[in-house]
Amino acid sequence: MSWNTDLDRFGDGVHVPAVRVHQLLGLALLTLAAASPAAETELSVVQVINFGQQPAWDAPWRFETVQRGSGSGFVIKGKRIMTNAHVVSWARQIIVRRYQDPRPYLAEVEFIAHDCDLAVLRIKDERFFEEIEPLEFGGLPKVRSTVVTYGYPAGGEEISYTRGVVSRIERQPYSHTGIRHFLACQTDAAINPGNSGGPVVQEDRVVGVAFQGMQGLENAGFFIPPPIIQHFLKDIEDGRYDGFPRVGIQLAGTQSPAYRSWLKLPDNGTGARVDRLLPICNKSGVLLEEDVLLRIGDYPVASDATILFEGNRVSAGVAFQLAQVGDTLPIQVWRDGKEISLQLPMEACEVDRAAGFQYDVLPRYFVHGGLVFTPLSLDFLRAAGIDAADPGQGELIYELRMRPTDDPRNARPEPVVLATVLPHEINANWSVRGRAMVDRINGVRIEKLEDVVRAFEQNRSDFDVVEFVPHHAVETLPRAKLAGANTEILSNYGIPSDRRL
Repeated sequence: MSWNTDLDRFGDGVHVPAVRVHQLLGLALLTLAAASPAAETELSVVQVINFGQQPAWDAPWRFETVQRGSGSGFVIKGKRIMTNAHVVSWARQIIVRRYQDPRPYLAEVEFIAHDCDLAVLRIKDERFFEEIEPLEFGGLPKVRSTVVTYGYPAGGEEISYTRGVVSRIERQPYSHTGIRHFLACQTDAAINPGNSGGPVVQEDRVVGVAFQGMQGLENAGFFIPPPIIQHFLKDIEDGRYDGFPRVGIQLAGTQSPAYRSWLKLPDNGTGARVDRLLPICNKSGVLLEEDVLLRIGDYPVASDATILFEGNRVSAGVAFQLAQVGDTLPIQVWRDGKEISLQLPMEACEVDRAAGFQYDVLPRYFVHGGLVFTPLSLDFLRAAGIDAADPGQGELIYELRMRPTDDPRNARPEPVVLATVLPHEINANWSVRGRAMVDRINGVRIEKLEDVVRAFEQNRSDFDVVEFVPHHAVETLPRAKLAGANTEILSNYGIPSDRRL
């Protein structure tokens, strides 16, 4: 369609002033824009503002100051808003703003999935949804296809659009917890802070939720693809979020012809060996070390421990994550020179939660004679300014993340650290002032925080003796003055209770 705005005639034989022509043309163009799919999409994209407050993991009785953060979201069926979990984590108040609407609306989290970084919000005022259509979901986009991201990136209050190409689809680490890997799509469409939670659209359907970038990569952002989104939405249909199942195995490739011959495996490029059963999940004795995994559900497992998923070669772990917790997944393994079929229960597993960033749970602690004890966690290390790459703190990193798999017999279910020492005359002679892992207290090996409480409260000698690792430093407290010192320390430092267990 073309318009000649120099004409003073509009239509056949109808005289219209030139100014009026421009007005009518503008109205026509606005009408066309309003009717376009892109315009309909942007009406359903919202700005999400979170006033959040995190606990202070290195001083676990208190909270940090309230911080304002912003992200994006979009309306889905059921008068809900989808966004990222990290956009609304630790929320004290959530405000949502509609496209070009100055009015703020209060929202609350209905469901949140920290493992896959998704959340669903409810708006308290249903007038919010007037004249807004929910967005529909599409399928997994193809590599090299074009997508458009919608959102409210930092630095502006207006909606932003970026176009890009899907460049890669594979299993990626999700940075929200730092310890979970799921299917993700990479694109060169700009995904900046504030874009998080916004829809990634292709042919008027949502094919992803923007959620993170990657340090060191230019023109690369990532979005959560439909299989992960649909898994989350199906999970919450019963009113509860169970999470993604975990199997707890390490797979090794079987590409070597000699090795396959030794295993009596056919030379067909199929099968990955169960190299290790990790002590993080109950596998109900179904899988054994040295089993060769041939098929997971509908997906053959290749000799490099991958599957072909909708045209993409991805980690075999994706096949397990397509199942829901509570399902029984059919698998085929090669064992003792023959193929057998098994049924593997799908279970959630969170025993390694402290190794990643935690949410919706306050840090546990115990204060005794000014000594502040708390479980070792990634949140504590971050709050204490400890870099995981710092060789001087290697023991703490090893205890938290590696010993459970490298040396499970000596791993502690919940390693405990001395977070800090609150200065008082009773501990004035201490040289260890914090950031040290506790080995024993009064001869009791400390496996979890409750052991700390028990070791102190059951001691009847004149001194409390605390031993630390790795250098076996030993410190003591005189018990005769402890009762008065504890009361005074809690009062001086504004600590409401000596424990949160």
